[in-house]
Amino acid sequence: MKISFKLITALIVTLAAVAFSFTFFQVKQEEKNLADEIKNRNHLLAQSIQESLEPLLEQGNIQKIHKIAEKFSNREKLSGVAIYADDASIISISSNISNLPVPEKIIKKIIESDAGMGHFDDSTGRRMYVYAVPMKAKGAKNALVLYSDARDIDARLYHMWRRTLLRVIIQIVLISIITLVIIRWSIVSPISEMTDWMKKIRSSEFFSLTPPLKGDIFAPLQKEAATLAEHFHTAKAAAEEEARLRQQAESTWTSQRLKEFIKIKLNDKPLFIISNREPYMHTYENKEIKTIVPAGGLVTALDPIMRISSGTWIAHGSSDADFEVVDENDRVKVPPESPAYMLRRIRLSEEEENGYYYGFSNEGIWPLCHIAHIRPVFRKEDWLHYHNVNKKFAQIALNEIEEIPEPYILVQDYHFALLPAMIKKRRPDARLALFWHIPWPNPETFGICPWQKDLLHDILGADIIGFQTQFYCNNFMDTIDRAMESRIDWEHFAIHREGHQTLVKPFPISVPFTQPAAEETAASYPAADASSLLKSFGLKAEFIGVGVERIDYTKGMFEKFKAIERFLEKHPEYFGKFTFIQIGAPSRTHIPSYHQFISGLHSEVERINRKFKRKDWKPIVFLEKLHRHDEITPYYKAAKLCMVTSLHDGMNLVAKEFAASREDESGVLILSRFTGASRELRDALIVNPYDVEQMADAIYYGLNMPAEEVRERMKRMRQTLRDNNIYKWAATLIEELTKIRIDNFHVSKV
Repeated sequence: MKISFKLITALIVTLAAVAFSFTFFQVKQEEKNLADEIKNRNHLLAQSIQESLEPLLEQGNIQKIHKIAEKFSNREKLSGVAIYADDASIISISSNISNLPVPEKIIKKIIESDAGMGHFDDSTGRRMYVYAVPMKAKGAKNALVLYSDARDIDARLYHMWRRTLLRVIIQIVLISIITLVIIRWSIVSPISEMTDWMKKIRSSEFFSLTPPLKGDIFAPLQKEAATLAEHFHTAKAAAEEEARLRQQAESTWTSQRLKEFIKIKLNDKPLFIISNREPYMHTYENKEIKTIVPAGGLVTALDPIMRISSGTWIAHGSSDADFEVVDENDRVKVPPESPAYMLRRIRLSEEEENGYYYGFSNEGIWPLCHIAHIRPVFRKEDWLHYHNVNKKFAQIALNEIEEIPEPYILVQDYHFALLPAMIKKRRPDARLALFWHIPWPNPETFGICPWQKDLLHDILGADIIGFQTQFYCNNFMDTIDRAMESRIDWEHFAIHREGHQTLVKPFPISVPFTQPAAEETAASYPAADASSLLKSFGLKAEFIGVGVERIDYTKGMFEKFKAIERFLEKHPEYFGKFTFIQIGAPSRTHIPSYHQFISGLHSEVERINRKFKRKDWKPIVFLEKLHRHDEITPYYKAAKLCMVTSLHDGMNLVAKEFAASREDESGVLILSRFTGASRELRDALIVNPYDVEQMADAIYYGLNMPAEEVRERMKRMRQTLRDNNIYKWAATLIEELTKIRIDNFHVSKV
């Protein structure tokens, strides 16, 4: 009924506006025409009377003048005739207007100007037109004044307005009836039938390929609905078969199961992880050293594995108090509350960090791989720093594994593309996997890099190269095929070069999600309180949305804010009801473009808040600071929806973290189609982050989604995370790593 009311209201308002606008101009024109008509008539009549009276005035025959005035007073719609002397005294006046006030001003004007003139007068309580012309007699100037009843002008204009009003009322009634009938027959009824059809399909009451839609307007929808129904039937049958097979398969992966698996597979050997980012940072806060967990998927995914393996994590110590807590070998046990593995920190000079990290890694490789409309920058000095820092990390790693035969090493991400060959050259017995967390572009794009062959050569030093999706594996294989002399085994996705085999496989990374106990249900988890979170900001709202990102141009934050703005423009009923909380961890602020990007984000938030802000409400809260996971979780649990709008992302674990946190099986995930996670979490509302209208509509749908649909979608996403959690990811990667044969390995620099 809302759409019917809106449509009819729009038609009525438009019709009334057009009708009354046209009538207004018609009335004005008609009023002008009638005024011109009465003026012209009085002008002609005055000339005629003037010719008759002037000789009589010369003779001073007042009696005859009075007779002529009486004679003309009832002609040509005249109300009366009067002759005045130049001092406004009455010479003669018809009896029917004898009580009218003397128009002294007009008499004075016509005597001075010696020209006829008229005006409308309402002083007597009835509308009259007074027209006067000068007359000469015996050297004196007199005035002839004609009085005409002008009430018929008002009457005619009134009837014009009255006819218009009646016409508009009749048209409104007819249009309302016709519109309601058409909407009912052509739209409401078919949609109602379609809704019942879809409900029955969803509830498995029956299955029909033909939706109950008729008419040309629904022809495209009918075709798509039929195809969707067929796919739904096929998918449902496949899901039932998969569920049946799963009952016979192994149980869900857990930390304990992974621990036992690692013990067997690694034979109690430690696992070594090398990454730029450290899993824990030590920083000064009010002269005290605090431990924080940096934002990012890498830490979320790998920390649980390291807690189990009791290995060593080698990383750059970048925080201000990192080296205040290490031992003489720059090592510290983590996590602080329950030490489980060793963190080995590496010191880098400011020049090294600027060249290797901010320069080559994040102004070169990062934009190159993300294809997010930022031009990559490659400088020779940055490349040299990148090479030297990789060499430094390789040496530290070699020192750490010196006493361990056949060590297992996981090198993380694009910061260390040169490490595999550097380590394998000295330790060919090491089993080494390089996991590339970000996308891998097509060969043409990667070919932009001036040191393409150097990077690819050293990457192929790894025994396994892991990507988030099969698509990125394909791109990498194509790049090698185009740029390097090698033998490509497409059947097994292996690359053979200089006597060494490198496997290329997809390993979609996940979060540490486990199956809740059987007695636990969604009702067991109390709903988080959104109002208490907003209270700390001095705000009130019924619903909150949440976004959690490291601040980066690939995360689509500008697009997200514009979608929120558009949503509020389209749905002003959510003013004061919906607030979006964006948690953004600052990063790479030394890079000018990032600094400008962050400033631009703040400006955009301020602009949108100024546009919609109320006394105790604003649409966006932007929290620019590092947050621990235990600080972020309450926002996940309280949010009505979570928005992940990356323009290009390898996986994006925020989406998975959000679903994992919703034990109450509520909450809606709005997810960019350009994330690896969108290939797994298909029950999210998948959007194109470049389509602001689509994202605005997704926000509205997410806030109004039926509770049962929310629950079903979240339940399926959580089941996906249970089946493919971080423990399974680690087990799969370690399983592949332990299968690697290390005999006859040789690396030589080309």
